[in-house]
Amino acid sequence: MAGIIRNHAGKTIEIGGMPDHIHCLVRFPARKSVSDMLRAIKSDSSSWVNHERPGDRFAWQTGYGAFTVSPSQVENVSLYIRTQEEHHRDRSFQTEFLSLLKKHSVEFDERYLWD
Repeated sequence: MAGIIRNHAGKTIEIGGMPDHIHCLVRFPARKSVSDMLRAIKSDSSSWVNHERPGDRFAWQTGYGAFTVSPSQVENVSLYIRTQEEHHRDRSFQTEFLSLLKKHSVEFDERYLWD
């Protein structure tokens, strides 16, 4: 994924995944929208997985969550990504994501979060 991000003018700071989700902390130029970057990352990575493992059909879910991070919090977010497994021992991804949305006052309809 870091190579895909680099190919789209981004810089990877941290990437970490769990079986049901992935976190990417990246920088990209202002001329690149979040939706364009995520479309490229998801498209290119799913193409790669499907090429490498032709018997296993892989696809990302339709949506995504994206948050900006102030420079003063980059190290904290990076550490969080590196220690995801520890966080998810006590708290599911769904519970954590709902908590983030609420904490940052993001309006949502839970019927459409988990497609």
